[in-house]
Amino acid sequence: MSKKTFKVPDMTCSNCAMKIESLEDDLDGVKEVNASYHRLEMVIEYDESKLTDEQIIEAVKKKGYQAIAA
Repeated sequence: MSKKTFKVPDMTCSNCAMKIESLEDDLDGVKEVNASYHRLEMVIEYDESKLTDEQIIEAVKKKGYQAIAA
């Protein structure tokens, strides 16, 4: 398992954070997602053999947000 932080500069409220945390249900290989709109970032714990950074960034984009590997 890997744990990685991504900046999410366009997150503006707790609903945004909840939307991003729903990636846990959408992506195979994700163990946990913690998003903070106060810090404008998300920390994701995932199985790197099943998921790449690019796939995570693309999944965040589909939710309507920009993710930048920190």
